[in-house]
Amino acid sequence: MKIKVCGLKYPDNINAVANLVPDYVGFICYDRSPRFVGDIAADTLKSLPASIYKTGVFVNESRQEINRLAANLGFNAIQLHGDEDPDFANSFRNKVQVIKAFGVNPDFDFNQLNDYANKVDYFLFDTKTAEYGGSGKAFDWSVLNKYNLNVPFFLSGGLSLDNLAQLAKITHPQFYGVDLNSRFEIAPGNKDLEKLKQAFSLIKQYTTHEIRS
Repeated sequence: MKIKVCGLKYPDNINAVANLVPDYVGFICYDRSPRFVGDIAADTLKSLPASIYKTGVFVNESRQEINRLAANLGFNAIQLHGDEDPDFANSFRNKVQVIKAFGVNPDFDFNQLNDYANKVDYFLFDTKTAEYGGSGKAFDWSVLNKYNLNVPFFLSGGLSLDNLAQLAKITHPQFYGVDLNSRFEIAPGNKDLEKLKQAFSLIKQYTTHEIRS
């Protein structure tokens, strides 16, 4: 089970989270978000361990700007959180891993993902909201049973210490990783290291089937 910690923005906090050795760290490159990474120094990201995928999160951004920031900040993964079409997503795959995010609700039509199946590396399923970005709320995970593609997915949306143990109920073969964000913060963009340590421990137990019942 891969762990992605998203919405980082403060250098000291970024380094402290990196010391926990997540698989992915996410930086939001969308200026309407309270976790907007802004003009962070490139050295802050490029000094992170090579084993951690540095992920730029974009919302309907231009191809040129994504390429510019990926090069400047050393992103080796991007997450597209807007209305980006399959060909747009696919255009980055020779350079970085591509994660395409979708907001999910009980009526979500998974058929709309078919055209992305061979053009992204992963999907990310978040809770559907009226605006772009997270809500801090979980969706009904049972809807994932309707997903039948072979593209692995991250689970996002309201994950917290209160519900991580329930991950054991998700038996989908393409369940690849979790995305931790707002429920593991002291303030937007400033992660709570103690909560993250507890989360990492719980997820490790899930991975080794210790919390399955």
